[in-house]
Amino acid sequence: MSFETGTQVRFAHVDAAGIVFYPRYFEMLNGAVEDWFDQSLGLSFKAMHMDRHIGVPTVKLEVTFLSPSQLGDDLLIRITPRQIGRTSCTIDIIFTGEGRDRLKAQVVLVCMDVDARRAVPWPDAVREKLMEQLVPQED
Repeated sequence: MSFETGTQVRFAHVDAAGIVFYPRYFEMLNGAVEDWFDQSLGLSFKAMHMDRHIGVPTVKLEVTFLSPSQLGDDLLIRITPRQIGRTSCTIDIIFTGEGRDRLKAQVVLVCMDVDARRAVPWPDAVREKLMEQLVPQED
């Protein structure tokens, strides 16, 4: 089961050529992950970082840019968990707009104790929701 959220390409996202400057996609991607944790996994980044002192840094990121996006485009962002480990998870992220895939990414997140700066197991409630959403990778 995938989580979906959206964003619009804004003036701050584009370069002089009028298309999304690639680092801005990473900001949008991180915003989508933040939405996913809050709306689908039940743990907002505020509660995660400020109350529980855990974070989910990206430790691996593979991206393919498929088609440019430009100012004003509405983008659908779909997040699909593919693998869940004790302290990490692998997710696929696809940006789509106007019937075309714009970007595909595979991201590995690690649950981390921000004070100790080390990986820790997923909180039980988050792990349970991750498992409910898991769509195993196709070979």
